[in-house]
Order: sequence, then C-alpha cells, then structure tokens
Amino acid sequence: MTISAVIIAFNEADKIARCLQSVKVVADEIVVVDSGSTDNTVDICEALGARVIHQPFLGYIEQKNFAASLANADYILSLDADEALSEPLQQWLLQAKQKGLSKDAYIFHRLNNYCGQWIKHGDYYPDKKLRLWRKELGHWGGENPHDKVITVANATIEKVPLDILHWSFASRDEHRKQMIRFSDIAAQAMYKRGKRVSPLKPWLSAAWSFLNGFIFRAGFLDGTAGWSIARMNAFYSYHKYAQLQALYK
Repeated sequence: MTISAVIIAFNEADKIARCLQSVKVVADEIVVVDSGSTDNTVDICEALGARVIHQPFLGYIEQKNFAASLANADYILSLDADEALSEPLQQWLLQAKQKGLSKDAYIFHRLNNYCGQWIKHGDYYPDKKLRLWRKELGHWGGENPHDKVITVANATIEKVPLDILHWSFASRDEHRKQMIRFSDIAAQAMYKRGKRVSPLKPWLSAAWSFLNGFIFRAGFLDGTAGWSIARMNAFYSYHKYAQLQALYK
C-alpha cells in the first residue's frame, strides 16, 4: 500500500517544514497545493521533496478536494500545515504499511498546543480526526470552514489512539481573530443554504459551548488556557449565529 501526504498551504513558511519532515518518514509522495504564498513556503516545500501545485483558494472543502484529486497513492494522509505526526504515530504508520493497511479509513487523536501549552482536556482533546483514507472511498465535506472527511457508507474505519500534533494559536489575540473570521465564513455558509435561527440561539449556543467545554469535558483541568479556550469557543458560537441573523436583516 502507498500513501500520499496531501497539504494545502498559504504563507506557512514558519510551520510547514515541521509538517513535511514528519510525513516524509511514511509518505510515498507529498503533494502541496499552494494558494499564492508570498513568503518562501513554496521554496521550503520543493526543497523537502514535495510536488507543489498552484491553485487560487477555492474554499477549505473545495481546496482540499482539489488537492486530494492530485494524489497518486492508494491512501491519502491529509494534514494542515500547522500539524505534524507524532513519533508514535509515525512508527504505527510505518508498521501498518509493512503489514498492509487493512481498513478503508483511520481516525487519530489531535493534540493541540495553545499558547505554548499542550491541552489535554475540554473541546481540544482528544479532538478525533479522520485523516487517512483509501483514495476512492472518501472525500472532504461538511460546511466551510469546518471541513471533515466523509467516507462511503460501508467503509471500514479504525480508531487509532495516537496523536497528530497541532500548533493551534500562539496568542489569544490570534485565536480571537481566527474565531471572528471563521464565524463569518460559517454564517455565510448557513445563510446560503437558508438556515434560520431563533433570537435566543446565539446566547443559548454560547452558554452550552462554554459549559460543555469547560465543565462537562473538564477543560478546567487545563487551567487558564482551558478557561480561555472555553470562552473563545463560546464567543465563536455567539458570533456565528449573531452574524447569521444580521445577514437576514
């Protein structure tokens, strides 16, 4: 069995080398789709042996499906530029390749680094992601910006409790800016498909998001970082639905 590592990128020069070096260990080819980087992202990718294709950004789901269509291997391993395979996961993938990958798709844990701290609870862990699948049996779906891999109905899936490492946000200000951007994208996507919500929806969604992440999923065990993450997720939930209501007005 062969594996194509597939990554989309835009101005990722400070991150992407770590990602590519982690997948080089297991991948038979590396495909990077770049959407017009103005830093040296492309140079780094080519120096590390990646095949780089240029494509203006189509949307998260559309860009990732375009990138997956370029893969030549039996399986697609998809990572974001700010992610990397942990060493235990690298070793597992090498052994699984040698034995022959027996399932159609694989779900891994994602361990998030938030402002320099690895987060072990709340909404950020285990943060399960399907990131390895047989090429012809899956595609990217969901709703922008929250993409997810969708497999055919009868696909066999294995859950592997090993980590993809994710360097999420270096600062709380960076986190807030991304939540505003993502909530605006999500509101536009909901508006386009005609979704409507009650006037209380922004507040109820925000309250549930905070309680679920900080209390029920034990985000409080991550201290001030867990508090910040729960608050920002609540802000995202509120802003997304408030923006949707504003679009109708």
